[in-house]
This record gives sequence, C-alpha cells and structure tokens, in this order.
Amino acid sequence: MRVLITGAAGFIGSHLCERFLNEGHEVIGLDNFITGRPENIAHLFENPNFTFIRYDVTNFLYVEGKVDLVLHFACPASPVDYMNHPIHTMKVNSVGTLNTLGLAKEKGSRYVFASSSEVYGNPEVHPQPETYWGKVNPIGPRSVYDEAKRFSEALTMAYHRQHGLDVRIVRIFNTYGPRMRRDDGRVIPTFIIQALRGEDLTVHGDGTQTRSFCYVDDLVEGIYRVAVTEGLEGEVFNLGNPEEHTILDLAKMVIEITKSSSGIKFVERRKDDPDRRKPDITKAKKLLGWEPKVNLREGLERTVEWFRRTLRGGP
Repeated sequence: MRVLITGAAGFIGSHLCERFLNEGHEVIGLDNFITGRPENIAHLFENPNFTFIRYDVTNFLYVEGKVDLVLHFACPASPVDYMNHPIHTMKVNSVGTLNTLGLAKEKGSRYVFASSSEVYGNPEVHPQPETYWGKVNPIGPRSVYDEAKRFSEALTMAYHRQHGLDVRIVRIFNTYGPRMRRDDGRVIPTFIIQALRGEDLTVHGDGTQTRSFCYVDDLVEGIYRVAVTEGLEGEVFNLGNPEEHTILDLAKMVIEITKSSSGIKFVERRKDDPDRRKPDITKAKKLLGWEPKVNLREGLERTVEWFRRTLRGGP
C-alpha cells in the first residue's frame, strides 16, 4: 500500500512509519515539527520507500498519485504540549481532520483517526468501553484536547455516513516507550528523567489516581491491525493496556528500576485530572485478536535504558 501518516515525526507516528515500512509498504510522512522531532525519523531517510514532507495539515492538503491509507496522527498529545499550543491543537483536530478526510475521499483511501481516551473525560463508568459517551468539561483547560478529539470523531463518522468513506477510530490510552520527549510533561518520561537525575519525583495530588500504561510496540500492533483488517468500516476501538496502576505505585517502580536515591514530592493536582482511566479492550480482543503483551515493569526497563542512552548523548 501507499500510506500517508500525519504526525510522522512524533512519538507514536515515527513508530508507525517504521512498522509500515517493515511490512513492505510505501510511506509518506508529514510533520511540522511543533512537537515531533527530526531525529525520530532520521534513520528512515535512507529507505527508498519513505518520503518525508515538512507540512502543516491545517493547510490545504494535496498529494500526487494514489493513496491507499491515511492515518491522521498529527496533534500535540501531552497536557504540557496542548496547553502550550491550545489553538493549534484545536485546528489540527478540526481543520486538519477535515483536510485529511478530504484527501481520503478524493483518493478513495481507508482512513484511521487517532483519538484518545481523553474523550471519556473523568469517567463515571469503569473500565471504559467504546459505548461510553464520557464526562468532559467543555470549557476547562483540557477541553482544547478533549473536545477537539470528540469533534474529530464526529467529523470522521460524518464522512463515513455521508460519503461512504471507510473510516476507523482508535482511542489511545496512555502509551510510553522510546522516542518520548524528556520534556513533554507526561508522567513516565517526567518520572524517569527525575529519577535518573536524582531529583524528587513530582506526584500530582496524593497519587491515588490510576492510569493504564501501554508499551508503544503493543499499541502500534493494535493500530496496524485496525488499519489493515477488512470489514471494520465505521468501527471505534479502545487501544491500551488494561493493567491499572496508581501514579504513586508508578513513581515507586521507576525509583526501584533506576536504582535512584530520589524521593517523592507531592504537588497540586491538575484541574480536571481524571481519577481513573482503564480501557475495556473486549472489542479489540474479539475483532482484532489483539491484546498487549508487554507488562509495565518490562516496558519501563526498556524505556529507562533508552532514556539513559539519550542522556549520555547516545542514539
């Protein structure tokens, strides 16, 4: 296939480019480097099946030749990033979604939209199935991300219903692994960098809030199956690891794995921070035959080693 991936230089996008290339597909990667990094895809430039275009998908989008599959993964994804770029976050999940859907319609492409577990807000249903509509503050500080993703889901389904476009939506739960930016504000890179530097780990609130952490290789496998499996038109999938951990337990595990002398410092909790977050992946198991294989300790060990190398200036 000839595959277009937006957000190609991002954490997840770069792993997706790699996976599709390894499967023998041709990949066109787009990124404007607001939060993506050139070094995430530098190793792909020698691959003759990889083309990179520096581009902002909130502008009109045209690509020559056939496009079999569009994966729209461009978006600031961490609270720090989307609060630093609130308007662009909303534009890339509105105008950008419109432009990529328009391209898919023109080319007759299959379309995969990267949504988020944030569409569930601070959920009243636990774990969260795809049928849950969510509890979101539409004017809170996180709404620039939450509501933008919800709008993009609605727009994606409108194209499916009105134009018959083959669309699929993936709701991505907390994901971690190599190529995360050390300063992106997400909890795992923040904890790892603090521990490796011997600084206290900053836990927001009392640390009893829970998250479910999925290693990036497992996530990419799920996304790939959503993208290539026939007969999934209009389907929505939770992709994440249903293992639930408190933030405080995560902090202690990072300190243990890094053998750090760091302590734990409790700071004010962020506004609208969800109390619990855990995916119900029954649908993905049934229709995709997918479930995560890497447990949190194993994934953290791999991720810590990657951050150790980058802090020493390694690749």
